[in-house]
Amino acid sequence: MEWNFPTAGQLAAALRAGEVTSVELTDEAIARIERDDDALNAICVRDFDRARAAARGADQARAHGADRPLLGIPVTVKESYDIAGLPTTWGMPHHRNHVPAEDAVQVSRLKAAGAVVLGKTNVPLGLQDIQSFNEIYGTTNNPWDHRRTSGGSSGGSAAALASGFGALSIGSDLAGSLRTPAHFCGIYAHKPTLGLAPIRGMVPPPGPALPVEHDLAVVGPMARTARDLTLLLDVMAGPDPLTSGAAYHLTLPPARHERLRDFRVLVLDDHPLIPTGSAVRAGVNRVADALADGGARVERHSPLLPELTEAAMLYRQFLFSGSAAHFPVEEHEQLRTRAAQLSPDDQSLDAAVLRGMVFSHRDWLQANNRRELHRHGWRRFFAEFDAVVCPITPTPAFPHDHNPDPRRRRIDIDGAGYPYFDQLVWAGLPTMPGLPATAIPASRSPEGLPVGVQLVGPMFEDRTALRLAELLEQKIGGFRAPK
Repeated sequence: MEWNFPTAGQLAAALRAGEVTSVELTDEAIARIERDDDALNAICVRDFDRARAAARGADQARAHGADRPLLGIPVTVKESYDIAGLPTTWGMPHHRNHVPAEDAVQVSRLKAAGAVVLGKTNVPLGLQDIQSFNEIYGTTNNPWDHRRTSGGSSGGSAAALASGFGALSIGSDLAGSLRTPAHFCGIYAHKPTLGLAPIRGMVPPPGPALPVEHDLAVVGPMARTARDLTLLLDVMAGPDPLTSGAAYHLTLPPARHERLRDFRVLVLDDHPLIPTGSAVRAGVNRVADALADGGARVERHSPLLPELTEAAMLYRQFLFSGSAAHFPVEEHEQLRTRAAQLSPDDQSLDAAVLRGMVFSHRDWLQANNRRELHRHGWRRFFAEFDAVVCPITPTPAFPHDHNPDPRRRRIDIDGAGYPYFDQLVWAGLPTMPGLPATAIPASRSPEGLPVGVQLVGPMFEDRTALRLAELLEQKIGGFRAPK
């Protein structure tokens, strides 16, 4: 049997039944990477010797009666996570020799669950792009069309999963970095509720791995099936033992419903700030039709939905205020001068970004108060609905665009050009308030490219969105390997 594309759940069952060993799974995964990855460039750091040793240890542990959630299953890890003995560069050339001595907390959890780590997957420079390329490791291609991007910043992980390089991967998400690569490559990913999974050890080099609470940013699972997302999330979730983990344990509430016909879903395919391309709109509508056919209550409009334009503005301000906080003083002063010249009537996305980049602490607190009002609105919304179905980006995977000035890049939506970073408005919809969101494959574009949608759920009710993803996978199908 060919073992590269079964799900993690199927592999675990085969390992328990003695149908295959971890050594065999690992050798087969390594062989596939060595055969196919030159064309994709998904695995930027290989760790095959230690992977084979871990696989032998997993087989020995199983022979002595051990049975852990991921025991013996080959996985990959996004390059931005610290793994002791391997470089963590975030694609930044001046940190190419940074090798941490300690595993990130999530890598420790993977290993404790028995996973076999094959290596690290490629990222963009500083994790700050919707593509995955950098001077150290080069460009990761989309498995469906090598002329196109696999997405970013977890693009290497998505390409690896779509290509059969391991059964699971862990990534991160600040601006759709789990969901966009999943959408572009035809796999599954879950952006957890903000704070659900600790992020320690996923820090720009050479910073120390401190248990810092990040705004907007999360870490989360990637897989080839919805059920595997839940399997891996259960390994990743729970407080950091260095902080609140000393006092608290996590118990996620169960999914609100088990049957499709019991779900109440709002479907969105239009955003006031950017059009939705026809291929993505078709994917959203395919999911909406499947929901309705399964008996779910499907609505297209609700007065309870928080206002999308203000939400996008707030998201952009939080997103760019965080990145600009690390700029040199001279550059920050130049931004302050430009922001002071803005007209008060300029309420464009670009103006929101510029204002956010020079936020004072007072400005940030005022914006955060508006965010809390949005969170309150979402709580009211989810008293009447269980999930939102909406796009992840307005288009399927786009051609590689490595213009060094991202402000000069354009995203083509049905023949019309739009500012490159405007496509982040959909990613920001759940990110700004900290809601969970599950990316699922929905359809194919006329060119045969994958099209995904995201299922946004109530805060800390991650299992609701994940269960809906499982039910839709049964209804419309799921992952399909590239030809």
